[in-house]
Amino acid sequence: MTAAASALELAFLLQVRPYRETSLLIEAFVRSQGRLGFVARGARRPRSAWRSLLQPFRPLVISWAGRGALQTLRTAEPAAPMAAPTGAEVVSAFYLNELLLALLRRGDPHPELFDRYATALAELAAAGSPEPALRRFELGLLQDLGYGLCLDRDAGSDRPLDPAGQYRYVPEHGPVAVRDGEAGGPFYSGAALLGIAREDFADEATRRAARQLLRAAIAHHLGDRELRTRTVLAAMRR
Repeated sequence: MTAAASALELAFLLQVRPYRETSLLIEAFVRSQGRLGFVARGARRPRSAWRSLLQPFRPLVISWAGRGALQTLRTAEPAAPMAAPTGAEVVSAFYLNELLLALLRRGDPHPELFDRYATALAELAAAGSPEPALRRFELGLLQDLGYGLCLDRDAGSDRPLDPAGQYRYVPEHGPVAVRDGEAGGPFYSGAALLGIAREDFADEATRRAARQLLRAAIAHHLGDRELRTRTVLAAMRR
């Protein structure tokens, strides 16, 4: 017996791949449901209304039917108009998608993260430096998944960070003051960590520290998985 179609839901497509001769395999981020997998049957046929619609970074209203890990897309319509990233910002937007695909479990709702994602896409579409949008999204992603960073207190003493101090960041604990003569690193200034906590990336030193710290924090949770878009973004900064 065929399952009834879902109600209409707001969604973004994270990944779209060819499937068989005329269909598509889709990984979507649905606001009320989280990450879901779909088959869009016939979407690649020449006269399909979905051919130009089923693309990443466009807000859609969708419904589906079925059970299990892969369900059948039933309807898809444009949601409210929203500018999509273009040019170099497209790579940054695909980086957000790759993060979500790597770290979200299917069927685990994250409505606040969905809204952060929509905001990040809008910020990337507005051009300018992509870094503030990326860093804010990374911070929100870690927070929403339960891996939020402590950025305002010394994890060793529980004292507020000294803006003039130097700290190393211990995964799953937080900043610890650097002892005199301590080697290793990377080390972060208290001022930079407090700036990251405020999501204030106006200062170049804070942006550099945020990029390094969040890369390490996300890598800690990715394990051995590599993000291809991160390699591209690093090459673009050279």
